[in-house]
Amino acid sequence: METILQAVIMGIVQGLTEFLPISSTAHLIIVPYLAGWDDPFITSLEFSVMLHLGTLAALLVYFWRDWLRLVPAWLASLRDRSLAADPDRKLAWLILAATIPAALAGFLLEDLVSTGFREIGIVAVSLVIGAGLLWLVDRATPQNREIGTLSLQAAVGIGVMQSVALLPGVSRSGASIGGGLIAGLTRAEAARFSFLMAAPIIAGAGAYETLQLLRGAGDVQFEPAALAAGMLAAFASGLAAVAFMLRYLRTHSFSIFVAYRLIVAVVVIVAFLTP
Repeated sequence: METILQAVIMGIVQGLTEFLPISSTAHLIIVPYLAGWDDPFITSLEFSVMLHLGTLAALLVYFWRDWLRLVPAWLASLRDRSLAADPDRKLAWLILAATIPAALAGFLLEDLVSTGFREIGIVAVSLVIGAGLLWLVDRATPQNREIGTLSLQAAVGIGVMQSVALLPGVSRSGASIGGGLIAGLTRAEAARFSFLMAAPIIAGAGAYETLQLLRGAGDVQFEPAALAAGMLAAFASGLAAVAFMLRYLRTHSFSIFVAYRLIVAVVVIVAFLTP
């Protein structure tokens, strides 16, 4: 029962922090560290990746109307070998282009990220660096464009920014939203594009990790009840976080998230240095 409760808490943390620019991966490392949890399943990278499937479900449910347009539009573009001046066809290809850099980075750097960058000290430093970058792009970039005006090159650039988020503490949503701001998107449009492009990345990583678990290739024992509870919690909290962010960014800057990241970094550093 204790493992299930911890899994639910971790799921709530994952769902909330996946779509806020504060790094879900960092929080899935920080929370067990501060709480003193040492269950190998709860603290494993495999569990962390599987929780992302809960947030993937939240994305698919929240944007279901978009995906019902985008997937047929993409297939139609393949059939016709043309965008046909269709904004949905263009957006589908922009999302695909933006996912390629992160997919390649994840494939090439998986071992390094899973073993070398999950130290609590690195997470704290990354939170601070991410806070500084988010503060800069939020203030230095004009933000008045809509997604439909993005070029293919800009979409790839946003994807490159997203790939930096492999480093725990940077934040996938923070990096990709920041990339959108650099491309001149409004905050709300940058967040929407970030959430849409997250779906194929999360789906790919989740599918790979599912196969690893089913094959018994993971380093931890598979716990179905805890995993299901955590994924359900991630789904519910993820839905709430997406709705909040899209509404919040219409009229607010990222200042509150910058401050939060710095506060959490200080707390982690103090805990790390305290015997």
